[in-house]
Amino acid sequence: MRKIQSIKIIVLLITISSVLYACGSNDTVEDLGDSTSGVTNYDITSILSKFDGIAAVSYSVSGTTVTFTTTDLPNHKSPYWDAGNALYEAYNGTNGSWNKNPGSIGEQNITFTMPLNPKEATNKVATPMGPIGISRNGVVFFNQYAAGGAPLTGEVNSFDQYLGHPAGTQYHYHIKPTFLTGTFGEDAFLGLLSDGFPVYGSLEDGKTITNDDLDDYHGHTSATVDFPNGIYHYHITNEDPYLNGSGFYGTAGNVTR
Repeated sequence: MRKIQSIKIIVLLITISSVLYACGSNDTVEDLGDSTSGVTNYDITSILSKFDGIAAVSYSVSGTTVTFTTTDLPNHKSPYWDAGNALYEAYNGTNGSWNKNPGSIGEQNITFTMPLNPKEATNKVATPMGPIGISRNGVVFFNQYAAGGAPLTGEVNSFDQYLGHPAGTQYHYHIKPTFLTGTFGEDAFLGLLSDGFPVYGSLEDGKTITNDDLDDYHGHTSATVDFPNGIYHYHITNEDPYLNGSGFYGTAGNVTR
């Protein structure tokens, strides 16, 4: 009788251990959270230091958002500076059809509030005209269209030697900012769109990125130097739409100017 009772106790202990192990395993899966459900948790906090020391830019973090404020003044030379400015330089680029537009570089007050943890939007929206992101020197990014939604074909002839130009007094980049790629490299982090996802140059792992490598929003997910575990990011390529395709991949934050 005692032998049977001992066997029952052993069986009971084994059963309890199995249940506890199973519960522990389930708790582990739950702790993994989004990583087991196909949703990725990105965090761009580490990239914010790239904006440190840039005269045109300041930023502050509040909860789950970061707010950038920029004067939008480029830290490089251009024929769009007033002739008396130390950064004035006559056009010396390679476009034989270059033609200065009537604008000039003037100080702005533009703010972007964007998520620190960007994620794919359920309903993606087109990028607006005007500022859609901020480059790492404080100059704003515009999308792939000229005024009125026209192609950049004609407007490109007014881009200065660093491939930016003003709309009125608001200087901006539509295409590759060659001052930044020349300073930091063709594969470098170049800025953020207002949905919080980063923008990189046209090289990745030594390969030139083309539109065929990217999705409809002109980005893809892969590891970068700044995000070795991978992140969705945009690339600036040498062909239309250059920076952004059919809209923001994520949910855009607020922009005021």
